Parts: sequence; C-alpha cells; structure tokens
Amino acid sequence: MQRRTLKAALGCALTFAALSVPMLAGAQAWPSRQAIKLVAVFPPGGSVDQVARIIAQPLSQQLGQSVIVENRGGASGVIGTAAVVQAPADGYTFAVVFDTHGVNPSLNANMPFDSKKDLVPLVLVGTSPMVLATHVNSEYKTFADVVAAAKAKKNVSFGTIGNGSLGHLAMALLAKDANVEWTHVPYKGGGPLMSDAVAGHVPLSIGSVFVTKPHIDSGRMRPLAVTSSKRAADLPQVPTIAENGYPGFEAPAWWAVLASTKTPPEIVKRMNEELNKVLKNPEVAKKLDAQGIDIAGGTSEQARVFIEKQMNIWAKVVKDNNIKAD
Repeated sequence: MQRRTLKAALGCALTFAALSVPMLAGAQAWPSRQAIKLVAVFPPGGSVDQVARIIAQPLSQQLGQSVIVENRGGASGVIGTAAVVQAPADGYTFAVVFDTHGVNPSLNANMPFDSKKDLVPLVLVGTSPMVLATHVNSEYKTFADVVAAAKAKKNVSFGTIGNGSLGHLAMALLAKDANVEWTHVPYKGGGPLMSDAVAGHVPLSIGSVFVTKPHIDSGRMRPLAVTSSKRAADLPQVPTIAENGYPGFEAPAWWAVLASTKTPPEIVKRMNEELNKVLKNPEVAKKLDAQGIDIAGGTSEQARVFIEKQMNIWAKVVKDNNIKAD
C-alpha cells in the first residue's frame, strides 16, 4: 500500500515537473522569442500613446528586443486592456493605461475582465495635474468666470477624453461642490479633444498637462486651473481648484503599465526592474517632465495600492452623481 502511494506521489511530481519545464523554459528564454507589444489603450496623439512611445525605445535597448506600440482605443481604455488580458500571458503583451482604468470598474457593469483580479500593475509611470483650459480668445479669463457663467444659467460646456474619464468625474464633483450645472462633451482621446479645443469648437477642455501644455506654450490655449493639491511646477502661474474656494480638491491624472496576472512572476519582476530603469533614464525623465508628468516608479505592489485607492475614490463619485457609461 505504501509503495503504491509513493509511486502515485512520484508520478504526480514527475507530471508537475514535466508541465513546469516549458513554462520555466519560456520564462528563461524571455524576451528572445519575439517582439514585445505595448498596447496603448487610447488612440494616437493622446498622452497614453506618447507615454508608451517614450518608454518603448529605451526598453527595447535594455532588453535587446523590439518593443512595438500598438494603439487599441475604445471604451475609455477597456478594449485595449481586454486585448491584453485575452492575449497569451507569456510576457510579450502589456497594457499602457491611463487614469480611466481606475474609473471603468464602477462605470461599466459588464466589464470583460476583473480589473483587480485579471491584471497586475508592473509600475506606476507617473502622475500629473489635469488642466482646465480655454481658447485664448474665450470670454473665460479665470476659473471664477466659468463658475459665474454657470451660476447665471449660461450653457457652459467642457470637453474631456471620454465619458467617465477622470476629467468628466472631476467636473461632476466640482459641479456638485459649486451647486452649478455644465454640459459634458466627450471625445475619443486627448488628440481629438485638443484639436477641437485649439480650434475653439469646445469652450473648455480638461485634460492632463501632457496633452494641454504644448497648446498653452504655443499661446493658443489659456489655462484656468489645475486639479492637483499644489500648483504644477510646469505651470506655476496657474492656481489650483482648491485655491479657487474648493479646499481639499484633488484629481491627478496617472499612467501605468499592466500585465495579465497569469504572466510568470519572474517576468513581472524583471519588467518592473526594467521599467524602473527606463524611468531613471535621464532622456526619458526629461521627456516626461517636459510634459508635466511627475515620475513615480517603484514596486508592483506600490502601483497596485495607488490604483486600487483611485478605484475606490472615483467609484463613490460615479455612484453619487449617477454617471453612466456611453
């Protein structure tokens, strides 16, 4: 009886070992087998696309493997992220996400994946204030002008990168605080939003410093307020919304790189290390800083804690304001 039990146990062990060999071999061979894909979950021209491209080149040099950026926009980042969850979890497909990733679970009851269970954050790339801005020839000279127009029951409309985006939720929260109403105009990403904002087709835009600052620098857009708790180093002359009479108000934009939770832990660890190395690269730091991004970096666990906190904060705003997905 003992011999039979021992034989069965040995058989199980050998079977497990045999199954483990290809997985181990695959992890050890990584990333020599094929090009690595960074799926930017928004269309070209926006901040997610640009962050992915800034990261891709030095990451490729470090790993000695091609790193390709693929844009898979739609549904505030859900479509691109779902593609990563559904791809083989072999360490060759990763998602570059925006702050909408922290909002989508509370906004969409039919998510094709579980944001907490199906994805592991590799690194928090960084955070940035959002900027409420207007066309340089606009009637709005200050944030107070915007609030006054809304209180006078004028039709004040603002554009964002999409329905349920952080900009949308931040403005919903502000409307409640100020006891006013304004009209949301959702776009499909930062590129389309800023094209219309610069042309004056939408009176106000709220987007990251990353997508807004170039148009402020060119003199075509006027910044009215930032959503960080402190003034942005890149826009020191622009007051915070908190300074405008809404103490404690804070809504940072953020970017992160994620993987499927089924990705081998050795690859998750290595990618975290490589991405942190990328973020410490002086050229990368300079490019991200120039776009108003405060680099974060750190461990996978630190990224997870930050992202889940954002999910909890904005879930309440979605519920309190009865915000629905498109």
